[in-house]
Amino acid sequence: MQLAPPPWLHLRRRTHSTMNAPADFELDLPFAMPPAAGTAAVAADGVQWLRMPLPFALDHINLWLVDGAQGFAAVDTGFGDVVTRGHWQTHFATTMRHRALGQLVVTHYHPDHLGNAAWLAARFDVPVTMTHGEFLHAHCVWHEQASMDAASMAAFLHAHGLPADDAQALGARLTGYRRAVPELPRTFRRMIDGDALTLGGSAFRVIAGFGHSPEHAALYCSERGVLISGDMLLPRISTNISVWAGEPDADPLQRFLDSLSRFETLPPDTLVLPSHGLPFRGIALRVAQLRAHHHARLGELEDFIRATARPVSASEVLPVLFRRKLDTQQLSFAMGEAIAHLNHLWHRRRIERIAAPDHAILFGIPS
Repeated sequence: MQLAPPPWLHLRRRTHSTMNAPADFELDLPFAMPPAAGTAAVAADGVQWLRMPLPFALDHINLWLVDGAQGFAAVDTGFGDVVTRGHWQTHFATTMRHRALGQLVVTHYHPDHLGNAAWLAARFDVPVTMTHGEFLHAHCVWHEQASMDAASMAAFLHAHGLPADDAQALGARLTGYRRAVPELPRTFRRMIDGDALTLGGSAFRVIAGFGHSPEHAALYCSERGVLISGDMLLPRISTNISVWAGEPDADPLQRFLDSLSRFETLPPDTLVLPSHGLPFRGIALRVAQLRAHHHARLGELEDFIRATARPVSASEVLPVLFRRKLDTQQLSFAMGEAIAHLNHLWHRRRIERIAAPDHAILFGIPS
């Protein structure tokens, strides 16, 4: 599906051409390079930084090992494939020096975070610590329940303007969770917002975040001066915020923006350990960038709908948000993101949502 730049682009011209939130040079990036796959770097006192490959455009994930007297605590697990497990095997012998994995924490249900959780839990006989929302949602997606099946996803995307064939292809791709998460933990140890987890002898406070996933958990440690941010704060790209078939009227963007306030009051010298990109300092600046980014994109969408002078579908606004050719994997997230931004404008009463006679969902300027 080729996406051409919109003809109204002169209305609000930006220097950045994707949904990436621009990274300001004032962000402090203390590491010039990540560790190579199979090796580790010291990110902070007692915190080892591992980087694992991913088989798509976002080609890596950062994982964290917190060292302690009772063994290591791992935060996130990587994509559930042979390549990633091979790198884990290397780390068992080198980084971990054949010591035990005593704790296993998963920030959220996405496959690059949960993919090897059951495998690691079984190997080390350790429970998986997650939030309630992420654990149950993982099982819902894995078993394709509550509109998480391919047919429901395809119908949802088709209603938002994708041609039927494209919608079916994306619906099938979006329900490929089992390929990346071969097995799920059957039990878990629950954490909730405000909990203090002892990892490596230090207290890490759970900070729940919403919008990117049902009940994402970031971990802040004042003693070590670090925030393991998961996907809630990333240094160069904006966190994906999507609407899917199971909650079609949702406004996850508002939940995400509200969640950012939980981070911007942390000490300014806090080292952020993100799931993607390089560690950084400058939380308040990054939060401000993300707020400005979404504000600008919402304004562009509203401008586009006014300039078009007719109701439009989510698929029609993709060139507004994504000004480059998208592959299949990127297109699926782009559609979810477009619907999320349109739903936000609708909830704010800046646009109206219209149910057309053919079950299509359109958005227009209120009369």
